Amino acid sequence: MKSLETLDCCPPLLSETMSTESAQRLAELLKVLADPARLRILSIVAAHEDHEACVCDLIAPLGLSQPTVSYHLKVLQEAGLLEREQRGVWAYYRLVPGPLALVRKALSPPPDSSVESPERAARSSWGRASS
Repeated sequence: MKSLETLDCCPPLLSETMSTESAQRLAELLKVLADPARLRILSIVAAHEDHEACVCDLIAPLGLSQPTVSYHLKVLQEAGLLEREQRGVWAYYRLVPGPLALVRKALSPPPDSSVESPERAARSSWGRASS
């Protein structure tokens, strides 16, 4: 995965046209986040004391084996979402806030979106169940 700092160049998805390169980089990050176990890992680490956790803190809450948890931690670390610190035999992981902020920024609606136009409402209704 390319460096996440380059996502900073990405315009908000809902207000500007995104370049092919920016869309590719954001899609790669979203693919990493599109796994329920990885989302849970991020939330557990964020909620954990001192905002860090080791594999041993994650196995029971996730209900996954140690190798599986380690694999997901490695994917999150390689994507730049977690940083790892080795302390003796244990590795501790903590969130890297920048990439999540970039995702939030890219998916944020434009500031003037508080009043939804009829055209925008019609376009956004595709995902709603019909009555």
